[in-house]
Amino acid sequence: MKIVEEINGKNILLLQGPMGPFFKKLDHFFRKNAALTHRICFNGGDYYYANKDNITHYRDEKFRWELFLKTFLIKHRIDCLFLYGDCRFYHKKAITIANELDIAVYVFEEGYIRPDFITLEKGGVNAFSNLPRDRKPYIQSDSTEIDLTSNNPIKYSYYRWTFHTIIYYLSMRAMWHRYPFYVHHRNSSVIREMAWGLRNGIRKYIYNYAEEKFNRRFAGDLSKKYFFVPLQTMGDFQICVHSQFDNTENFIQTVMTSFARYADSNALLVFKHHPIDRGRKDYSSTIFRLANHLGIKKRVYAVHDVHLPTCLINALGTITINSTVGIASLFHKTPTMVLGRAFYDIEGLTCRGMSLDKFWRDYIPPERGFFRRFRNYIICHTQLNGSFYGGFPSEFSNNCPSVNMTPQSTGSRFRKIDRTGSHAL
Repeated sequence: MKIVEEINGKNILLLQGPMGPFFKKLDHFFRKNAALTHRICFNGGDYYYANKDNITHYRDEKFRWELFLKTFLIKHRIDCLFLYGDCRFYHKKAITIANELDIAVYVFEEGYIRPDFITLEKGGVNAFSNLPRDRKPYIQSDSTEIDLTSNNPIKYSYYRWTFHTIIYYLSMRAMWHRYPFYVHHRNSSVIREMAWGLRNGIRKYIYNYAEEKFNRRFAGDLSKKYFFVPLQTMGDFQICVHSQFDNTENFIQTVMTSFARYADSNALLVFKHHPIDRGRKDYSSTIFRLANHLGIKKRVYAVHDVHLPTCLINALGTITINSTVGIASLFHKTPTMVLGRAFYDIEGLTCRGMSLDKFWRDYIPPERGFFRRFRNYIICHTQLNGSFYGGFPSEFSNNCPSVNMTPQSTGSRFRKIDRTGSHAL
C-alpha cells in the first residue's frame, strides 16, 4: 500500500523540519496527494522555508506553547503530526499532547543507514524508537539481503547544507523581532552559528589535505592496532538526553582512563571529530592533555576528516556513546561498545553486558546473520531513500510495510538503496 492512499483526506500539521526546503517539499507532496496541511513557524528561518498560504506563527513565550498547541490540534482536527527531532522543547511538548489526543506522531531524523537514507519513525527516534530491543523479532524476519544496488544513490551535498544553514540563520536573525520569545535548541547566537559555519568550511579543506596520510596509515601499518572513537556533536541531544554523560569531555575522559588502565600496552586509540563540530569545537587539546597526564600520549590520535569506513574496517573495536556510526561499525564487522542508550545495543550485535574495562581485551564481533536481519528490518521499517539536502524521497517500494498515517498504524516505506553502510562522519 502506498503512502498516498493513507494521507488522502488527512489533516496534517508540520512543526520544525531540518534547516532548508525539505519540509516545504513534504508539504507539497502531502497536498498533491489530497491531504490538508498546516505549518507552525517559530522563527524567521521556519518562515523563509515554508509555504506562505497555510502557516500559523507562534510568537508567544514557551510556557504558553502547550495550551496554544492543544487548542490548535483540536480546532483543526489534526490527524498526523510531522516534525524533525524529538528532543527539542517545542517538539517534546507536542509529542506529549499528541499522544494524549491520540494523534499520530511521525519523527524525521538523520538516517540510521547512510549515506542514502533518512529516518522516519512513528512515535520517536534513536533511544525513543519503538524498534524491538531483543533478538527475536529480528531473527524471525526475512534473512534475504535487500538488493538495492540497481538504484542510483542519493547524493547528499555538504555545500547545499551549508547554504541552507546560512540562509536559515540569516532569516532567523533578520526576523527576530517578529518572534521575540523564541528559544532555539542550540544555546548560541545566530552570529556565532554563522561564524562557526564559515570556519567549518575553511577547516574542511585544510583537514582534507593535512590528514590524507592517515587514510593510508589506518589501512596500512596501523590496521588492526587501534580502537576507534567517533565523537558526537557538541550539545548533542543524544548525549544530553540518552546517556549518563554530562558532555563530550566527560565521555573522552571515561574512555581514555579505562584505555590507559586496561588496554594492551601496544594498542592505540583514535578519536574522530564530528564534521559539524569542525567550526564549533576541537577536542584535540583536551585529548592530548589527558593523554599526557595518563602516560599514553604516543598511543593516542585525534583526527577530523579521515575516511570513516576506512577507520571502521581497520579498527580493533569501536566505542561510542550512542551514535548511529555504531551501526556502520557493525556493518563492517567491527566489535562495538555502546556507553549510552541506543536501539541497536542488543546482545549479539554490540558487546552489550560487557564493561568498557573488559572490552579492550575481550571484544566480540557482531553475529553476521543477526546483523543482516537487523539491518534489513530497520531499512524496511524506518528508512526512506532520500536526503534532506539531496534527492527527495519520491518513489515507493512494495517490498516492506508501508507508512500508515492513522493513529492505529505502524511502519513506513519509500524506495530504498544503500552502497557502503558508511556514515557522513
